[in-house]
Amino acid sequence: MNARKYWLGFNIVKGVGPVRLRALRQYFGSLETAWTAPESDLLAAGLDQRTAANLVKERKTRDLDQLLHDLASLGAAAVTLDDPDYPALLRELPDAPPVLYVKGRLADSDRWAVAVVGTRRASVYGRDMTYQLITPLVQAGITIVSGLALGIDAAAHKAALDVGGRTIAVLGCGIDQIYPPEHRQLASAVMEHGALVTEFPPGTPPEGKNFPVRNRIISGLTLGVLVVEAPPRSGALVTADFAAEQGRDVFCVPGNVTSKNSIGPNQLIQSGAKLVLNAQDILDELNLTPTTIKTRTEIREVAPGNPVEEALLHCLGDEALHIDEICQMAGLPITQVSSALALMELKGMVRRLDGMQFSRARGGGELRRLD
Repeated sequence: MNARKYWLGFNIVKGVGPVRLRALRQYFGSLETAWTAPESDLLAAGLDQRTAANLVKERKTRDLDQLLHDLASLGAAAVTLDDPDYPALLRELPDAPPVLYVKGRLADSDRWAVAVVGTRRASVYGRDMTYQLITPLVQAGITIVSGLALGIDAAAHKAALDVGGRTIAVLGCGIDQIYPPEHRQLASAVMEHGALVTEFPPGTPPEGKNFPVRNRIISGLTLGVLVVEAPPRSGALVTADFAAEQGRDVFCVPGNVTSKNSIGPNQLIQSGAKLVLNAQDILDELNLTPTTIKTRTEIREVAPGNPVEEALLHCLGDEALHIDEICQMAGLPITQVSSALALMELKGMVRRLDGMQFSRARGGGELRRLD
């Protein structure tokens, strides 16, 4: 039985988001069981009357196998939280989208990503700074994430593509639509050298309410968000807010204090965001170099994960633990734990602190978090 179709089914039910889907899966044991459960059981599992009715209606009218077929006919794929290629950084979020619709290809190297966002009415200065900052970032191995919008977003994607880098565009509509339509050619180029990604089912129009929601994915896919130009109350600032809430770094390009486009980043800098003058400022803050990114990628390819690494990741969190505590929690000898942690550090999965203390590195784990 193809379990993926039940993910797609629940993703079109109004009222069932990441939290409720997790609760349903825990209650019923599987999405298939939840999909076919009587309405009384759905209510007992915590759904409200309206959402339960929506689910009953959808399963009476939807052919889940047809959903899979239609998605394939679009040249798209569905990546679920159960899939190993679900983006590691995004998986960390409590409201991580259960399903991502993808055109193109997600790569393991995308864990080293930076979002670049800004106004749709970009100035010459904003576009120039976008290119100046992105070129060395891409050359260092960083994937550029943005929203395919006019202005800074488009400049970010183009800058990454111009130097042969990877870029990901997060859409505020279904994977079968491109918005704005004048970016169809740009979207095609992004698919060839990265991916188009959305949490919205095919057929979803680019409504205004979708874009603030998708902004949490832009920041969630990355180690940090770079704000180039942003007037007050802009979508770029919403993305920066999400980044701060998610524990991501926020970087800003300073601008002319008399320019409306510079009000957003200048105020963010006042509030503690990292002022950026060049790409090295970003790489230094993220503790990344071209060599470390290349090395981590190569080591992950030749030394895939194993049960010991998974056990250690279960023990580790954001707070540092001494190796003796880790050994005790994992129930493993220190020689085995020490060698495993050394390799995991090389892979970028854990961070070593002073005094033989370790913590989980941001985006370093591959644990499946839904259950």
